[in-house]
Order: sequence, then C-alpha cells, then structure tokens
Amino acid sequence: MASKIQVTAGNVKIGGGAKVSIQSMLNVPAEDIENSVKQAVALENAGCEIIRAAIPDKNAVKLIPALKEAVSAPIVADIHFDYRLALEAVEAGIDKIRINPGNIGSDDRVKAVANACANKNIPIRIGVNSGSLEKEILAKYGSPTPQALCESALYHASLLEKFDFNDIVLSMKSSTVSTMVKAYELAAEKCDYPLHLGVTEAGTERLGIIKSSAGIGSLLLHNIGDTIRVSLTADPVREIYAAKDILKSLDIEKGGVQFVSCPTCGRTKIDLISLANEVQERLRGCDKNIKVAVMGCVVNGPGEAREADYGIAGGDGMGLVFKKGEILYKVSEDKLVEALIDEINKDN
Repeated sequence: MASKIQVTAGNVKIGGGAKVSIQSMLNVPAEDIENSVKQAVALENAGCEIIRAAIPDKNAVKLIPALKEAVSAPIVADIHFDYRLALEAVEAGIDKIRINPGNIGSDDRVKAVANACANKNIPIRIGVNSGSLEKEILAKYGSPTPQALCESALYHASLLEKFDFNDIVLSMKSSTVSTMVKAYELAAEKCDYPLHLGVTEAGTERLGIIKSSAGIGSLLLHNIGDTIRVSLTADPVREIYAAKDILKSLDIEKGGVQFVSCPTCGRTKIDLISLANEVQERLRGCDKNIKVAVMGCVVNGPGEAREADYGIAGGDGMGLVFKKGEILYKVSEDKLVEALIDEINKDN
C-alpha cells in the first residue's frame, strides 16, 4: 500500500508513486563544517539522495548553508526538543525537518513550526522508535509493541494536522525486525503518509545489512515504504551501497551493475572469493545497466556467465572471459579481473 500523499524535499519527491529514495546521515560533529561537507559530498557521489544532519544547537545551524552550497541532494535537519532550532533551520534554507511535535512543547510552538514549514513547502518527518514512546502509550501497551509505535507516530502527526499541516513523513523504527515490520504494516493500513523505512540500531555492517535487508526488503516487497535508510555502525557511505544493493536485489532499482557469483566448492581451483570482491568493488561506481558473473569453475561457470553480459569463469590458475554468451579468450588468474574490466570499458 504505497502512500497516496506525496511530499517534496528539495529536488526529491517522497511517496505518491515516486521512486524509493535512499537516505543517510552525517556522523561528523556538527561544528566540524569542513569535514561534514566532505562527508556529504562523498555520500552524494555514492548515490545518496537525501542527507540528514544533526542540528543540536544554534551554532550548528551554520552547517545548513555550507551543505546546501556543496551538494544538490536535499538536506534534512535532525532536531530534538528545541522548536527554535527548527525555525532557524527553515530560515537557513533547510529542505526537510525531522522533529517530533509532541516533544517541543505547547501548541503555539507546534503551530509556529508547522506554519514556518508550510510557508516554504518544507515537509516534516516524525520519527518514533522504541526509546521515544510516550509514558502513557508505553503504559497502555506494556512494551514498545508495533501498536505502540504506530499509535505514537499517528499521535505526533495529529499535532501537526490540528494546524492543517499534512506534508508529513512517518517512521516507526525498532531494533527488532519483526516489531519494525508490523509497525509499518499497521501504519500503511491507518494512514496515507509516506513512510521512511529503517531498522534502528541495526548494528555493525554485517549484522546491520542482514537486519535491514530482512526488514526493509520484506516491506518493500509488499509495496510498503517510500524512502529508506540502512543504519550501520560504519562509514555512512557503506549505508548507501547497502541500500542500493537492497533495491537492486528486489528489482526496484534497475540501473547499474547486477552482480552474481557462485559460493565456491571443492572444484574451485582459483581464489574466487578475492576475485569476486575485487570485481564488485571495481564496478561499484559503474552506472551501466549490465549483468556481470564471476564463477569458480567450468561446471556451472560457463552457463551462468552465458546469461550475463560479461563474465569470468575460473579454472586451475586460469580463467575464461565471456561476453553475451561467447567465450572470448583464456587468461591467467592474475589477469582475469583486468581483462573483465577492459571488456566492460570497451563498450560505451
């Protein structure tokens, strides 16, 4: 149930049939403007479409124009508790605000933020998680259940709706995948707002990718979700790579390299694991819409490689280079990757 409501953050549309957008968040201290900008540029170059930055105090507002000048991706101000920071972020040119209206005080403060954002067509993301639930909701459900997360998100949305503000994106993140999935399923049934998917505190790169793939992937397969953030205890650029790989694996994102490689077995006579990793990294920035196969032996290798636009299949210290089902030549193991990359680069 894709959202019916569509909001616009800078040059990116969220919901209402728009493509699923990829987000990440800067992890450089907000006062370090130079390195924050460098990281934002690196994220955009990696394919990040929405960049979030923490705005913990008034001094951090200076980061917003610096980021806006350096990248074209919309910038989201992550704000907690102080409604004045939201107002200052709006004046500084922010593209989207992440704030929970119930945490900023009285109705007049909520109204001030809603009006400021409405006047400049700036959407607001409401982000709830297991640790942010209101005492009353937590007491009602006894723990951070999916129902509790969904109710909290809709409660915060209602505070904005009172002032006729509907450019809202909702997120209901949990570190427990099953809880996160059920919370978003409930929200998709109860409202038409765009949904920002993510598993919070997902862990290190390995575990975080597994949890995010399971949670985000299962929802997207059921047409739930409009923008995603893969949260990893890692370089944020790795989040972008992971998010793009998730979308490609679901056939949601069509562009770029589709990569296949075999799991190896006792027939493998070359260092396929190193070869596959090297090919994947070398093609990380390739935007050609191609399928590339890296296979370990002649049993399954040629068949798989023939289905690919380009491929290599290993032998005993040697390997075959394929292109669109045709064997081109045999080369030594140490030249396989370069031969494959050369063939890909030959074709514009």
